[in-house]
Amino acid sequence: METIRIRECGADDVPAILGMLDSSAEWLVAQGRTEQWGTKPLSQKPKVVESVVRYMGEGAAYLAEIGGVPAATLTLTDAPGAYLSHLPPPGEPERYIHWLASDRRFKGHGAGSALLAHAAEETRRAGVSLLRVDCYAGADGKLVRYYESNGFVRTDTYTATNNWPGQVLARRL
Repeated sequence: METIRIRECGADDVPAILGMLDSSAEWLVAQGRTEQWGTKPLSQKPKVVESVVRYMGEGAAYLAEIGGVPAATLTLTDAPGAYLSHLPPPGEPERYIHWLASDRRFKGHGAGSALLAHAAEETRRAGVSLLRVDCYAGADGKLVRYYESNGFVRTDTYTATNNWPGQVLARRL
């Protein structure tokens, strides 16, 4: 397997990030799993594009590259999105993962897990001991189990717009 290189993103990387989100959405649609992100490419949804850019401005976005090609991405900030404002705050500093996605051509190469490990290291380096993420918790629960396999444990569940089932997970560092 090729080496995974992780680097911080800049504004020039927004098209690559949106491309990975589109690749993930396309893969979900091909699997018949349209409940998570719908059927339309995420790059065509203005609220998604605004969210990606806003979180990049609030924190740091990272790309995992394999052979010089963007393979996966995530953004790390100091707080969850406003859509989780109804949940109790953790009562301590935290880092929060947004928009973890991969180019599905690199499925199984470990780029997502490498980014999660990088997010944990960045969180430790900042002197913070709580790393959290939320995700779609419907269908077969595979996404929740993916985060659990990367050291996260389930904390809060929530229901978003259109009865979208969500799960918050945390990792102590």
